[in-house]
Amino acid sequence: MSALDFTTTLIVDHSPQEVFNAITNVRGWWSEQIEGPTAKLNDEFNYHYEDIHRCKIKLIEVIPNQKIVWLVEENYFKFTEDETEWTGTKPTFEISEKDGKTELRFTHVGLVPEYECFDICRDSWTTYIQKSLKNLIATGKGNPNGKDKPQTENERKLSAK
Repeated sequence: MSALDFTTTLIVDHSPQEVFNAITNVRGWWSEQIEGPTAKLNDEFNYHYEDIHRCKIKLIEVIPNQKIVWLVEENYFKFTEDETEWTGTKPTFEISEKDGKTELRFTHVGLVPEYECFDICRDSWTTYIQKSLKNLIATGKGNPNGKDKPQTENERKLSAK
């Protein structure tokens, strides 16, 4: 990890197990259109958003209630000169207990300011982690993207490119 990798932290009044279970419910907070399993070591899933973003992700580290590491095996962005920018990066979820609360530290290892997608990806991850995943943990209902859902501000920007 580098100090430049995108990181955001969330603190909740829920157990590490509840946070872990919410993270592995990727359809519940990121996208309803995820294809494939998303919870166990070596699971692989596909994400896509319209014809703008597609990626294939493999779970390469899973420590229940503590840590999950994804490896982006393949990536396509319609909106960047290098369409494969995320390939080889590692979105990482670290769960710990702090002062009677649970802290989730999300770091997208390899997502750095030099990437053309950095600003849009930073804003999107912030929304998905700080709002959608947080809501899924707190209420059981997140705000994933889906074919029948209104677009977020970032999704509208990307669709216009």
